[in-house]
Amino acid sequence: MRSQDVRAYVRERRREGRAASTINKEVGLLSAAINYANREWGWEIDNPAQGCRQREPEGRVRWISRDESVELMKMAEIDPRAQHLADFIRLALNTGCRKGELLGLEWRRVDLKAGLIHLEAEHTKTGRRRAVPLNKEARAAIINRARFRAQYCPASPWVFSHKNGSRIGDIKRSFATACMRAGIVDFKIHDMRHTCAAWLVTAGVPLAEVRDLLGHRSIQMTERYAHLSPENVRSAVARLDSHSHDLVTLEEGESVSGLLTH
Repeated sequence: MRSQDVRAYVRERRREGRAASTINKEVGLLSAAINYANREWGWEIDNPAQGCRQREPEGRVRWISRDESVELMKMAEIDPRAQHLADFIRLALNTGCRKGELLGLEWRRVDLKAGLIHLEAEHTKTGRRRAVPLNKEARAAIINRARFRAQYCPASPWVFSHKNGSRIGDIKRSFATACMRAGIVDFKIHDMRHTCAAWLVTAGVPLAEVRDLLGHRSIQMTERYAHLSPENVRSAVARLDSHSHDLVTLEEGESVSGLLTH
C-alpha cells in the first residue's frame, strides 16, 4: 500500500459525505496498526498513512445563560411524565458529566458525605477514572433522586430510575420538549456539558481545572472555551502599558462613543 492509495481512500470517503473526524479515525487506525507491527514484530515498512490527516472543524460550543437554565428547569419540572428531568438538567449543568455518565450512575458511586460522584474507567468515554465534586445545586438534585428512590424503588441501584426501579434509558424527547417550552433553540443534551465549561471559564476558573473536571484527554480539547475568558488576555496586554510613554487621552468634552460615531 502506498500513500497515494490512502489519499484515494480519503477522497472517496469525503465524496461519501463522511466527516473529517471519522476519516481521521479510520486512517489513524491503519497508522497505529503499522506502527505496532514495526515496533512489536520488527517489520520495516513505511507508513503510508502519515500526512493524510484531514483538518477537522472546531468543535461545537453552544451554551446557555444562567437565566435560560432557570427557565429550562422550570419547564422540566412541569412535565409529569418526566419527574427526573429537572434533576438531570441541574446535575448535568453543575458537574459537566456526560449523558451516559449520569444515566448510568449507581448509588454505590455517590458519596454525599464527601460530596463526590465516582466515575470508574468503564463509566467514562476516555476510559479514565475521575471524581466529580458536588456543589449545592448538584447535591440538591442527588437528594431529590434519593427521596424518589425511598418512596418508589428502595432497592434500585440507579440514581435515575423509573418508579419500578429500572434504569432510565434516555431523556431526548422530554429534554427537547422542555427546551421548546423554554424558548431555547438549537440546544442539545451534550450542550449542557459545554454550558458547565462556559460558566466555569467565564468565572475565571483555569482551563487546566476545567479539563480535569470534564475529564478531557488533553488541554487542547478544553481550549475551545478559552475565548470565553477575555479578561485573561486583557490583563496580559495591559502589562504593555507600563512600557508606554506618550499616551493619547480624551480631551475635555470628548467621549469614546462620540468619536466612534464620526
